[in-house]
Amino acid sequence: MDYRQKRKLSFVTIGLIFLLSGVEYAVILPTIWRYLQLLEAPPYFLGLGLSAFSFSGLVTGPVFGHWSDRTRTTKNIILFSNVFEIVGNFMYFMGYSKWLLLSSRLVAGIGAGAGSSIFGFLTRTTLPDERARVFAAVMACRQAGLLIGPAFNIFLRLWDFKLGPFVVNKYTSPGLFMCGMWLLMQFAVMGLYWDIPPLGSIPEQHTPLTEVRGEVEEPLMSLEDEDRASEIDSYGSVNPEQTETQLSSESPSPATSDPFENFSASHEFLREEVVVLLTAQFITLFNQTALETMVTPLTQKYFGFGELGNSVMYSLCGVEVIAGFFLVRWLSRVLEDRVVLAVGLLICSGACVWCLIFLANPQGGFAFELMEFIIGVFLQLLGLPFVAVSQVSLFSKVTAEKTQGLSQGVRRSVGGLATILGPLWAGGLIGNLYVMLGMMMLLLTLIMIMMALSYENLVEPPRVVHADDSENGG
Repeated sequence: MDYRQKRKLSFVTIGLIFLLSGVEYAVILPTIWRYLQLLEAPPYFLGLGLSAFSFSGLVTGPVFGHWSDRTRTTKNIILFSNVFEIVGNFMYFMGYSKWLLLSSRLVAGIGAGAGSSIFGFLTRTTLPDERARVFAAVMACRQAGLLIGPAFNIFLRLWDFKLGPFVVNKYTSPGLFMCGMWLLMQFAVMGLYWDIPPLGSIPEQHTPLTEVRGEVEEPLMSLEDEDRASEIDSYGSVNPEQTETQLSSESPSPATSDPFENFSASHEFLREEVVVLLTAQFITLFNQTALETMVTPLTQKYFGFGELGNSVMYSLCGVEVIAGFFLVRWLSRVLEDRVVLAVGLLICSGACVWCLIFLANPQGGFAFELMEFIIGVFLQLLGLPFVAVSQVSLFSKVTAEKTQGLSQGVRRSVGGLATILGPLWAGGLIGNLYVMLGMMMLLLTLIMIMMALSYENLVEPPRVVHADDSENGG
């Protein structure tokens, strides 16, 4: 098997991992509220259950990222992290008590930490001007899982039998199903995923497009590069394989050098543009998870939605978000990342204002309330891809490539903190939406002000590399 085939299979596997992570979220979220009620858990356990998964990822993300930066490998990290997904989902299936359910999400969340390693790898294997498109494709894979997941719930809700001492029903079946899916993913990773070697070990003929710090060697667009672009378009998912050699060339012999030599965490993460992007990450995910926590009890209270109704709703939401990611992928060809980010924040602000006005105290009858709800959710989901893709892309450009695993781990930890606090905040204020939505609006106003003041710095610097290359004056 040649180098190109290995790369293609590896990136298909990455796409499947993100797809499966979306499926897991989508099959569990619509049922966990009623599952907790069945186990006689108090309302705040909904926030705890959703936050537990994020807490584990918050802790393990930087660890896995540092591991991948040191070893320049991701396969073992993925295989190791998937074990926690398997065990955690089986614990969810067992469901003896509300505490076991909470622990199950805590264990499964450890597996999510491998995402920092994967994002670090993607950063090192994409050119800056195409990175937003590649990240959009990756995120679209997860959203496709969010779309497919509710469809699985439609038949999982029909399961009603016993498996040894365990009861399989519409509440426990998502755990059993995801346990099996992650087990299958282990075999896929073992058979299809390859730790691609760096450029230094690849013959020259494999690198028609070469970008070196400080200079660009011709040709900038070769036939293979055009093939790469067309393959990304045709696949519609992660396929930055042909660009791996380009960015590998930016760091000489990474396998034999220490990526953390002369590394300074304060210099890397406390710069103005990095702080703004991390703040944007926190605020958007805080608001998103707060709204997600609010949605299920809200639909149950005002519209009488059960598991089926929520599953259909999440399917429709998935269609919108996937369309949004493809829209952002197209816009990123003609707009700067900071412009896309500004548009996304404006849309999210508009969505929050709408929810404050119409959803905090719904009035007007069932049909009118349902329309208000649909518009609010539509606006919120419309802004999500703009913010998500642009801030990840910008973050990867203003931080060092050699330590992207750690940097992406820090970014995802900030997001994990937001996804912990968001459900906790919303879970305790479901009965007081004015306070909950008011805080969200305040946070959005803060990040809009910060972005306006730092707008000039939210661009890729002229090949600034903060870790190893800072000593060379880069």
